[in-house]
Amino acid sequence: MPQWTDQPTNAKFIEDVWGTGIRAKVGEEGLIGRKEIMKCIEEVMDGEKGCKIRNNAKKWKELAKEAVTDGGSTDCNINEFVAYVNAMADNSPKANGKRV
Repeated sequence: MPQWTDQPTNAKFIEDVWGTGIRAKVGEEGLIGRKEIMKCIEEVMDGEKGCKIRNNAKKWKELAKEAVTDGGSTDCNINEFVAYVNAMADNSPKANGKRV
């Protein structure tokens, strides 16, 4: 039950974009009841949606592993960022013995 700032966006991504979660429905009093929690747990554990959630979680796990390995996207992005920062530091007036 997302309520504040980035929570609705996070909930949307988790359920609809990444497919790794389920959203509980809020009751009339603005709370999530026991029956709703039980329904969500049963859906994740035994339902069709639960199977999709587990498969998507495995997919995202593998994609994350690939990204952080040598030559992966995260590895390349960090190396590129460090090279950029080093180049900026080398070209700064202070690095050339000049004052700004």
